[in-house]
Amino acid sequence: MAEVILSGLSKAFGATQALQGVEMTIPDGAFVVLLGPTGAGKTTTLRLIAGLDRPDSGDIRIGGRSVLADTPAMRDVAMVFQQYSLYPHLTVRENLAFPLRSPMIAMPEDQIARRVQEVAEVLRIPHKLDNKATALSGGEMQRVSIGRALVRNPRIYLMDEPLSSLDAKLRADLRVELKRIHHELGATFLYVTHDQIEAMTMASHVGVLDRGRLVQFGTPREIYEAPVSTYVASRLGQPHINLLPAGVFGGGPEGAATIGLRPEHIRVGEGAPATITRVEHLGDQTRLHLALGTHSLITLTEPHTHQKPGETLMIRPHEPLWFDANGNRI
Repeated sequence: MAEVILSGLSKAFGATQALQGVEMTIPDGAFVVLLGPTGAGKTTTLRLIAGLDRPDSGDIRIGGRSVLADTPAMRDVAMVFQQYSLYPHLTVRENLAFPLRSPMIAMPEDQIARRVQEVAEVLRIPHKLDNKATALSGGEMQRVSIGRALVRNPRIYLMDEPLSSLDAKLRADLRVELKRIHHELGATFLYVTHDQIEAMTMASHVGVLDRGRLVQFGTPREIYEAPVSTYVASRLGQPHINLLPAGVFGGGPEGAATIGLRPEHIRVGEGAPATITRVEHLGDQTRLHLALGTHSLITLTEPHTHQKPGETLMIRPHEPLWFDANGNRI
């Protein structure tokens, strides 16, 4: 495994600036998640590290050495895509073995057999090794796709939204599996997603991208509790943070234009009157949708609440976040 350092990385496609001056260190053995909407520059970052595209400026160092002059094969990275990228006419065993038979690796067949068996055990699919790829479920296909990267034991694993095409239960199951695999291998992962739940549950570090710029990098807790802007604050948290005019509860620090309230940071029992507009029972929690004057917000309450739409609550902020007129944290 290896530390990866991006220095002043920029890339444009015609008039579109995909990345601009990105500075980021991916620690050895970390699980780093790049988070942002479509067009933020997430996949471009992966492609530059993999060597599939060349940066316009900046440097990429893997294991302390610049890899800009290296071909993709020489960089010793493995990439997992959203689509499964399997050979349908081959068995699972043959799909997993295929990368190890490439001229760059050319592993002896006895070692290939051992490595394929090891990876199948890690992925918990040893009983599927002799099945054709076309006989697998979507979740099993994605496990094999991940396995094709694992067998190579590269310096870094690059994953481009590998779970986004799966249904909700499979996504949840494979999130747990990927984190387990990362822990067992001690590998370095760079994982791209727009799904905040994946970022919060899997990442050791999160990088938030906004139109090609890395606007914040830290642990999921740091990003959640101390966002640098309303943009970053809105990227993590489910339900989303409530962003309201700074004076809606009265007061606020000098220069504040917006108050940010996580749903769990709204206290009920005193303060300003708010009307319940909708109640969402989710089993482990209940969400209350409220109207505070002309503003809408969401808070959380205990799972078995008997509160109903139309009722009035008194609410006040607890540990609010304050932002200026440009959306920057005060």
